[in-house]
Amino acid sequence: MFPAFPERPISLPRPYVVGFSRKARRLLAALKRNWNPMNRKNSNCPTRRVQQPNGFTLMELLIVIAIILILMLMAIPTIGSLKKQANETSAMNSVQVIAKAEMQYSSTFPTNGYACTLTALGGDPASGAPSPTSAQILQADLASGIKSGYMFTIGNCTKVNLNGTDRITGYQITAVPMTVGKTGNRGFCSDDTGVIKQDPAGGTNCTQNVGQ
Repeated sequence: MFPAFPERPISLPRPYVVGFSRKARRLLAALKRNWNPMNRKNSNCPTRRVQQPNGFTLMELLIVIAIILILMLMAIPTIGSLKKQANETSAMNSVQVIAKAEMQYSSTFPTNGYACTLTALGGDPASGAPSPTSAQILQADLASGIKSGYMFTIGNCTKVNLNGTDRITGYQITAVPMTVGKTGNRGFCSDDTGVIKQDPAGGTNCTQNVGQ
C-alpha cells in the first residue's frame, strides 16, 4: 500500500558517538552501584547528614583555662595593692577615732587627763557605768588593738602627780602593719595635737606628714 523506501543507516559524527558512549557507560556504572546490594548500606533507611557536635574541643578548653589563669595571675598583685591601700586608709581613720576618744575621755574624767591604754577607752556598756578604766568610748574591735591588718597602741604617756593622783598630760598613738608589705606599707602616729604623721618603712618613726 505504501511505497517501499530503502533503509539508510544513520551516521553520527564520531565526537557525538564517543561522547554518547562515555555518558552511557557512566550511567550504567552508576546504576550498577545503586542497585548492587553489596555496595549499598542501609538501603531502606533515608540518608542522614552527619552533624558535628556542638561545643568546645579539649584543646579549646585548655586554651581558655590557660588564658583565665594568666589573667588571674596578673590581677593578684593589683588586688594585693588595693587591699594594702584600704588597710592604710582604715588605719588613718582609726587613729583619728582614737584621738577623738582621748579628747572625750579628758572631758569626761578631767582628773585623770588622757587615757594611756586602749582598754581604758573601751569597755562593755553592759558591765555598768563608765569609769576611768572602762570609759566605753571606743568600739570593742578597736579597743582590742587590732583592726584591718594593723596593730594600735597608746604609749609614751607623760603625766603629772596632783594630790597623789597621776594625771596624763600627753600620749602617742601608733598604728603599724601586722605584716609590713603584706597588710600595709606605712606606719602612722599621732599625739595630743591631733596631727597624723607616717613612717614609710612601716614602723613608729613617724617623721613625715601624711601625703608626702
